[in-house]
Amino acid sequence: MSGKSATRRDPRSGARSVARKLALQALYQLQLNDGPWQDLVNDFRAEEDMARAEEEFFIALVREIATHRAALDERLAAYTDRKPVELDPVEHAVLLIGLQELLQHPEVPWRVVLNESVSLTKRFGATDAHKFVNAVLDRAARELRPHEH
Repeated sequence: MSGKSATRRDPRSGARSVARKLALQALYQLQLNDGPWQDLVNDFRAEEDMARAEEEFFIALVREIATHRAALDERLAAYTDRKPVELDPVEHAVLLIGLQELLQHPEVPWRVVLNESVSLTKRFGATDAHKFVNAVLDRAARELRPHEH
């Protein structure tokens, strides 16, 4: 981020938001039809929104989550009141993205992780699902990023 105090947003933030949206769609698809993450990335490269996305961030999220999904689900289970397989696919995908960012992307502040996750859930999830997602990721952030919380 630049040295200007008035600059509050990272210029990549819009492109990262689009990358998260595409990652959500890819991970949703992966839950319904399991396959190699590379195929998902190739399929989504043709998406119209990819031109506005930070493609490297999209690829990193999809690769990391697809590769470590079982371990992420195990961690996720510690923060929820139900098994990850019982979660709605949209909520599950959003939670995986949020958890992955909390774990592996320290450059993204925890508040941004929560805000982006809530926004995605409001846009694509069930009516009050964003409250659940917010509560779960807040619990995770308190444990995983106590220095920021």
